[in-house]
Amino acid sequence: MTSLGGPQMVDWNLAVTTATRLLRPGPEVSRDEARAVVAELRAHAASAEEHVRAYTRMSPPPSADTPVLVVDRPGWVRANVAGFRSLLAPLLDKMRDRRNEGGSSSIVTALGGKVTGAELGVLLSFLSSRVLGQYETFAPPSRELPGGSGGGRLLLVAPNIVHVERELGVDPRDFRLWVTLHEETHRTQFTGVPWLRDHLENEIRGFLDETELDPGHFADRLGETVRSLLDRDGREKKAAEGADDEDGGSLVELVQTPAQREILGRLTAVMSLLEGHADYVMDGVGPAVVPSVGEIREKFQERRAKGASRIDLALRRLLGLDAKLRQYRDGERFVRAVVDETGMDGFNRVWTSPNTLPTKREIHHPAEWIARVHGDETGPDTPGDTAN
Repeated sequence: MTSLGGPQMVDWNLAVTTATRLLRPGPEVSRDEARAVVAELRAHAASAEEHVRAYTRMSPPPSADTPVLVVDRPGWVRANVAGFRSLLAPLLDKMRDRRNEGGSSSIVTALGGKVTGAELGVLLSFLSSRVLGQYETFAPPSRELPGGSGGGRLLLVAPNIVHVERELGVDPRDFRLWVTLHEETHRTQFTGVPWLRDHLENEIRGFLDETELDPGHFADRLGETVRSLLDRDGREKKAAEGADDEDGGSLVELVQTPAQREILGRLTAVMSLLEGHADYVMDGVGPAVVPSVGEIREKFQERRAKGASRIDLALRRLLGLDAKLRQYRDGERFVRAVVDETGMDGFNRVWTSPNTLPTKREIHHPAEWIARVHGDETGPDTPGDTAN
């Protein structure tokens, strides 16, 4: 619980143990079946790498390579706790300094750290059964969970993949390859675009630096968020009137200042681009290598749209997961529109620098991005700068 700076603001060990205790049991598989799943996912990751790089025309240098790790749910939890710990360190140091200035005792800080650790554990236990794969961008490497020389690793959560393929009733071999195509695209994005990781980290740290730490302000925002979640009729009325409610009602809203809203808009655009690009590539490569891709896509989309219980849907909104689903949809439309108009090389200009990333508005109006980045150039496969 302690470090050189005194009691931690978050009890990270408690976060791991809490999440592990609350984890849902995975699908029943024999030891031999589990080994076969792990081996197949690793093989699919290797073949997906070739397919994705050929389709996207992105060729990361060998020095930028990152490992592919097949993990279970506890492994996913440990990896994400390490990522949170690294990314949130500046904010937590800032909060600890504020508490020290206010004269808070070590006992109060320690108790708060335990509460926060337990809350984080509950959150991760909820998410751990829903994630199929993840490119882990910021977590430092460890002996148990190694990373690449520049940071980063690709996680494939084997029990969740098996659970979903059984739930959908699809061909396991096809589904596993389909999933790895999406996740390998994320790996290619970060290994093929050298500045992308640092850009995202700087944006997130800028967002955290702007966080208002006044407890009264935080309590007021929490009340607003809860009321927003409860005001179902009001949200439906806003939607019917065409009002934009896509950023409201999530935990992120609790800490937003005007400066944070600007940063969040840029982050939303980038995440929409990354998720949409992965979906576009997954479906573009799919027909050639995944025979049942049409059936898989249809059933998976139905599963996404259907959601789960009302409580589950409320949690998804509170955590901002419903916004993530919109990122898949909006980002894929942007990528498709740009590729249709300019070709893959023309689209790849998006990876030239942070200045060529689409804005939040351009995600919804791809013609504006094309006009800004390509000017008067038209036609598919217009030569241009890429990340290669």
